[in-house]
Amino acid sequence: MSLDDRKKLVRQHIDLTWNRGHLALAEHLHSKDFLYKSSFIGRPLYSAEFLDMVRQIRHAMPELEVVVEECIAEGNRVVTWSTLIGTIEHAAFGYPPSDKVLSISAMAFWSITPTQQVQEICTMFDMESFRAQLGMDTRPYAEKALP
Repeated sequence: MSLDDRKKLVRQHIDLTWNRGHLALAEHLHSKDFLYKSSFIGRPLYSAEFLDMVRQIRHAMPELEVVVEECIAEGNRVVTWSTLIGTIEHAAFGYPPSDKVLSISAMAFWSITPTQQVQEICTMFDMESFRAQLGMDTRPYAEKALP
């Protein structure tokens, strides 16, 4: 599998899950030991749990669009920088509905198996910017860093 093939697989996964909601098709791209880790969710998720989370977010943000700004591959790893754009129409994960169009930056590290499947996604979201855009309180850096 070439580096371009790995990047194409990752872009396809993003399109099937976040942009189009074709979760059953996306599940076929997951390895049997698929794992999703994120700054948004406090624990790792297996494939079915990840797809349920995507389903819930897409329900809350039905017009969600994920734009891949950058996609870089090396070895069996792919890194994406993406922007999630949308409006929260239904409350989800403790966040209220809002008529504001939100723009959320995300960085993800993807591990791809030799059999061309997504084995792991580790994503960091800019949650403080997200909270600020919703008009919610943000926490100063020191408060987050200190016990």
